[in-house]
Amino acid sequence: MTKRIFSGIKPTGHLTLGNYLGALRRWVDVDQHQSDALFSVVDLHALTVDHDPGRVRRLSRQAATLMLAAGLDPELCTVFVQSHVAEHTRLSYLLECTATDGELRRMIQYKEKGARARAAGESVRLSLLTYPVLMAADILAYGTDEVPVGEDQTQHVELSRDLAVRFNQRYGHTFTVPKATHPSVAARVMDLQDPLSKMGKSHASTAGIVYLLDDTDMVRKKIMRAVTDSGREVEYDRERSPGVANLLEILAACCQGNPEALAGGYESYGALKRDTAEAVVELLRPVQERHAGLAADGGYVDGVLKRGAERARAMARPRVDAAYAAMGLLPGV
Repeated sequence: MTKRIFSGIKPTGHLTLGNYLGALRRWVDVDQHQSDALFSVVDLHALTVDHDPGRVRRLSRQAATLMLAAGLDPELCTVFVQSHVAEHTRLSYLLECTATDGELRRMIQYKEKGARARAAGESVRLSLLTYPVLMAADILAYGTDEVPVGEDQTQHVELSRDLAVRFNQRYGHTFTVPKATHPSVAARVMDLQDPLSKMGKSHASTAGIVYLLDDTDMVRKKIMRAVTDSGREVEYDRERSPGVANLLEILAACCQGNPEALAGGYESYGALKRDTAEAVVELLRPVQERHAGLAADGGYVDGVLKRGAERARAMARPRVDAAYAAMGLLPGV
């Protein structure tokens, strides 16, 4: 039996090299060929913080276009926008009735983002607390077996597992219990200016972030200015030399190499940076070229998203309807 996978990208910023090496490339090279795969622009998750509606729409379309430009084939997988499939929000409320306040307040991202908002004197939206339940609904609605995610999202997949088990025990077997999977290299690409922080889409400073649509000169400039370390030796050691380790992992991911083995071929940080910059430029070149073509043909992208939503809806509806019945709700007329 073919395994089913689900994963998504949140349109809170322009997609980065970290998104590509940590997720998109695996989706393209492996997941869409070896599984019944669904990939979504999870736009509802972008509403948990203050946002500009027009920007969310633009970034959602850009994310979908880049997913296709990276090589997702709508003949092999399902590409859609989360808000186009009502089963996500239908199921989310049932899972809120299954989850507990305590387990949601223990979510690391809620604690970190909530603390930053409070420190800045800002209010914290309720959706920031509950969105991991919506994420669980995203996953469980499709009978998902595996969820390819970065290391920082593992806790959310664990919540999905807990909710699936709890629901099944209380109301009868309804959901598949999913598991998280991680790519072997560059699962977590770090900021070039702050190698102890993940390369994120929505950071205030963009100097250490390579975006998928950065031009060639900008990519080279950002990588050549990457923070390295106080020593001189090129070694792969995340603890002692996080900046160098980050560059080695990026280079290894670009050329399908091993970061430790690559370290032995360099005697200077400058040479490592130059090779990493050129590898990234060549990696992104075909993606950017395909994106330009797709962006000029908005009708094609719209058609892919429409068909993807129809297919996703057909997959999710029977399971969500079964969950409604299992919890004691009357069927619709």
